[in-house]
Amino acid sequence: MAGLRDRKKRQTHDALSQAAIELFLERGFDEVSVADIAAAADVSKPTLFKYFATKQDLAVHRFADHAGEAARVASAARAAAAGPASLAGPVDVAGAVAALREHFVDGLRRRDPVTGLNDTPGVLAYHRLVFTTPALATRVHQFIAADQAALADVLGNGLAGELAAADLISTQQVLSRRNWAALSAGITADTQYRTAVAEAKQAYGRLIRP
Repeated sequence: MAGLRDRKKRQTHDALSQAAIELFLERGFDEVSVADIAAAADVSKPTLFKYFATKQDLAVHRFADHAGEAARVASAARAAAAGPASLAGPVDVAGAVAALREHFVDGLRRRDPVTGLNDTPGVLAYHRLVFTTPALATRVHQFIAADQAALADVLGNGLAGELAAADLISTQQVLSRRNWAALSAGITADTQYRTAVAEAKQAYGRLIRP
């Protein structure tokens, strides 16, 4: 029963967000009220707020789904390199860089929207909405800051860990935005793919110190 309840909650969560995003794309974020979204989804405002604390969260939960992803990839790299005993210590930075590079490149291959290399019209429109709406861009930056803090924790904190985490998260964001900008200019994802992979390898490569 618990599994069924969880699935229903997830379905309601996703339906609310989808209804909100469709309205935002149609009218613009600032022109849509929470009451509009609740009505479109056929729920009450209190019910909506049980799932999403703010109107911004209705739009950016797709980014929230990736929260902590870099830290998880780095942790997995540590476990793979030295076994369960390695969980007691910080991640080797070079190993984290290599793991996150491969994770990003694999995302490019899969056309994961988080890499920016997805030219599905709905994805392009969604990214345009988020990146050009100040309130949404600010909320996304909060997710990015949390991801950076989580990765720094995995890397051992301290100056070296915090700097490495900042470099890695910034690298991912720059690469993703470059891909999105190329696709927004009319380049197809298939055409951009080789450039995206080359830029990813170059960008992550510069983070590995001899």
